Amino acid sequence: MKRSFFNSIFIITCWLLFACHSPESLTVKLPPLKLTCVSFVGYTPVIIAQQKGFFKAQGIDVEVSYVDYLQLQQADFSAGKYDGIGLTLGDFIILSATNPDMQAVMVVDESTGADVVVAQSDTKTILNLKGKKLGANLGGFSEVFVTEMLKTSQLTSDDVSLVKVEALEVPERLQNNAIQAGHTWEPYLSETLKLGAHILFTSKQTPGLILDLVAFRGEAIRDRPEDIRAFVRGWLQGLSYWEANIPEGNELVSKALNIPIKTISFEGIDLTDLAENQKFFQSDSPNYIYKTAKKYADFFIRTGNVTRLPNLEKLFNSSFLTPPLSRKP
Repeated sequence: MKRSFFNSIFIITCWLLFACHSPESLTVKLPPLKLTCVSFVGYTPVIIAQQKGFFKAQGIDVEVSYVDYLQLQQADFSAGKYDGIGLTLGDFIILSATNPDMQAVMVVDESTGADVVVAQSDTKTILNLKGKKLGANLGGFSEVFVTEMLKTSQLTSDDVSLVKVEALEVPERLQNNAIQAGHTWEPYLSETLKLGAHILFTSKQTPGLILDLVAFRGEAIRDRPEDIRAFVRGWLQGLSYWEANIPEGNELVSKALNIPIKTISFEGIDLTDLAENQKFFQSDSPNYIYKTAKKYADFFIRTGNVTRLPNLEKLFNSSFLTPPLSRKP
């Protein structure tokens, strides 16, 4: 009886030890996916997905940091502080020159009027910019945007004095006459207009040029593909929720970005859904993303902002926009 008792204890102990070390119990909880975005309403879906628990419902943790200064954001990404980054297509091309092992996985939005060049009241036309100071975030998409604007009036960057200015600095720089015109967006646009400036040019006149993307490090894409796919699902769920609950969604955005709700505007911003995303990666689309990427790359090479770029096609990974997009049971 005693031997039988101890045998039973031994068997139970072994079973418990095996259960404690089963594959399920050995599963290592991965750290959160860390994403950095600029403070822009185009990132509304990620704000809602995080606040409403859509990422957790998809089985992943996501940490999002919002920044105002693009250079700081990109420096932190380059230093390895984040797995992913939200940025414009133009800035993505620039960043990839020093971080070639990264890929864009989805288009966040298209600017269809949200990006604007504002000018002082006495600068009434683009031609009036000749010989004046034009503010832009030089070396990135902003410089390409204002260059495209100048082209519409047969001007070049040689006809103006380009000044490096961040979007949030434009109101003060205009008021101090440090610049006579500058590229900005909301919420800084409203502030600028209150000071008497007016809109000179918008991204509605440059369709397909300004896109916001989400890109991840190659390491994250290779090691955590299911988490990236879950991230895309959560993002799209956040977009759907916002479309059905705009007032609540805007309140969440206001709190996350610490901006007055009355300044939140989606005028001129197309938040891209799955179907629109897929179109950007179709070669017969008028706004085929590789074509636009090459425009940026050619500009940056020509102006000396970069000396060498990686293979553009390797910078984009649309596999996370293809079925199956539903969560595995």
